[in-house]
Amino acid sequence: MFVASVPARLSRPRFQHLALRSTMLLGMLGMAMASATARAEPSPALDRVSLSVGAFYADPRINIGADTQFGRIDAPESKSSPTTIPRIKADLLIGDRHGLAFDYYRYDKSYTPSLTGATIINGQPVTGTATAHTDLQLDLAKLAYQWWLGSGNDSFGIGLGAAYYHASLNGTATGVVNGATATASDSIGEHAFAPLLEVGWRHAFTPDLRMYAEVSGIKKNGGRINGHIYGGNIGVEWFPFKNIGFVADYGISKIKLHRDSERDADLDIRLAGPSAYVKVRF
Repeated sequence: MFVASVPARLSRPRFQHLALRSTMLLGMLGMAMASATARAEPSPALDRVSLSVGAFYADPRINIGADTQFGRIDAPESKSSPTTIPRIKADLLIGDRHGLAFDYYRYDKSYTPSLTGATIINGQPVTGTATAHTDLQLDLAKLAYQWWLGSGNDSFGIGLGAAYYHASLNGTATGVVNGATATASDSIGEHAFAPLLEVGWRHAFTPDLRMYAEVSGIKKNGGRINGHIYGGNIGVEWFPFKNIGFVADYGISKIKLHRDSERDADLDIRLAGPSAYVKVRF
């Protein structure tokens, strides 16, 4: 009986010690899991899924030159009247730090620049002033993978992806060649894919009031089309409702493309102005 009672008395402290260690380990594991969960929560500056539909009210500056079947036509930089450009954006957050971003807009507008004396119509220099009526259409779509850094109310993002752009120019130029009026009409269009780099910052004053700034660059070398497209904007988001809000920003886009083929073409556009969107988030 005495011999049997010794292990019994000794096993209780050992059991209590093991239980205490287990409780401490479980507590530490629970705290670690809670901490990891807290760290895994996405920044309040980001949305799981969002869709923005609106317009870019741009003040365009355009410079176009093209080799047509009738000869070279060059239009010096002209300031066109402000125009409204439809635009759509979408964001998807995968996990808590990775995501996809999509952006698309189309510029489609007619304008009538004055051509300089260096303009060539029908293969001959124009004497005096010529006029042109052109219809320029530019489609730009961007898709990027984004990696978000930072914690709390601030988040910094780096994006890598691809851009697709399509530009077409339809125009008619009229001027005086050797004392006679000459007219040249032609249509030129090209499209290409190019690598995309984006950098962004987002800050949440509250979950319903946020601010953002972003810069993107597209560079295309080689092939028949080369050039670059740079852009940046800064704006604010306000959500008077849980899932529906309004976005306002100011942005600038610089587009400079050159087509190198049997008929060269140059396109230089600067778009600057405010944008407004309705944003739905989930």
